[in-house]
Amino acid sequence: MAGQKNLGLPSVIATGVGLIVATSCLLSIGQGSSMLGLPFIVTMSIACAFNILTALSICELNALMPNLTGGLAQFTLASCGPFITIITNMGGFICCQLILGSSEAAMFGNTLGEVLKAVPVSPGVWSVALICILFILNLFGVDMFAKIQNVVAYGLIGSLVIMGILGCIKANPSSVVNQPPVLVENFSDTLSLLGLAFFLFIGVEFVIPISPNVRNSRKIVPLGMVLSLVIILVMQILMTVGFKNYTPWNELAESTVPHILYGSLLLGKAGTVWMTVVSLLAVISTLNTAMFGVSQLCAGMAKIGLLPSFFLRKTPSGSPYVALILVAAVQIVINATGLTSSDSLVFLINTGCTFWIFCYIMVHVDVIILRMKLPKAPRTFKLPFGILIPAAGV
Repeated sequence: MAGQKNLGLPSVIATGVGLIVATSCLLSIGQGSSMLGLPFIVTMSIACAFNILTALSICELNALMPNLTGGLAQFTLASCGPFITIITNMGGFICCQLILGSSEAAMFGNTLGEVLKAVPVSPGVWSVALICILFILNLFGVDMFAKIQNVVAYGLIGSLVIMGILGCIKANPSSVVNQPPVLVENFSDTLSLLGLAFFLFIGVEFVIPISPNVRNSRKIVPLGMVLSLVIILVMQILMTVGFKNYTPWNELAESTVPHILYGSLLLGKAGTVWMTVVSLLAVISTLNTAMFGVSQLCAGMAKIGLLPSFFLRKTPSGSPYVALILVAAVQIVINATGLTSSDSLVFLINTGCTFWIFCYIMVHVDVIILRMKLPKAPRTFKLPFGILIPAAGV
């Protein structure tokens, strides 16, 4: 039933993990590892720490305004006004997720096209079919979203952790490669890939739209967001060590599917199949979270007058179906027209990511401004040390 607080910590973690661990994320881990070696672990840890600061700032804002569902829009609206709010949310979240979600759907189609070569179905058809299936399931509300997300996200992260552990303990001694663990000479080289590592943790704020449906959200939402980031970091560390033990650095750098390369070198054909399944889970998890999160964000922005009121229309189960139709339609058009393979899409993704960083800066700015505007307003979660944490986040 819409409005019931029936989600717990597992669903919060699954949502936080869901958007972050995408196929592009797995590719980025391979790229960073091949350039730095094991020092990339330090880079990822620093990036994770900065994203935890952002998550904590988001939690204070959500505690200040717990009954709104517009994602980060209501916070920026209260602190900076409608103009900056519309720019950051439309550019940084909605447009960016429409593009990135379309890309993930295209990767799903490409993966099935490679695995099922004997089936006379084009990759675009697989992509559109996945979008349609997730669209229909999301019409059944937050309960259906959570059920899908729990199964997919935990299957995904569990598989990657197990594969990482197998690589760390050198489960297949015959395939271990001897190569230098460190590929850089000084610490500044390690910091040079902070930008790449930062994007390995982006997206945990998509927990906020489901927070009204979370039991004891004051404690569970902050805990779930931080745990999501820490769990992802642990998985990435295990995978990086596994890469070092089984994938030659030069082959890792050239591979567009480093996780599948790693799986094949670690466990042979079984590893290839396993990591192919992981790729599919990553796509479904990311696309499902993006579809649900963007629809909730559009409804929330309509609620505070930043988008037309028809975005508030919902199914009996509480799903904002107008926004869901918009998200699905845009992603179907992008995949059906083949735009996901064009150079212009790369430019759009980079533009969206730039907006995303700006949005994260605005999160910390919102905390600082609202501390000044509403110093005595009740907050069920408040960052310690005054404005030190949000200032450090900026």
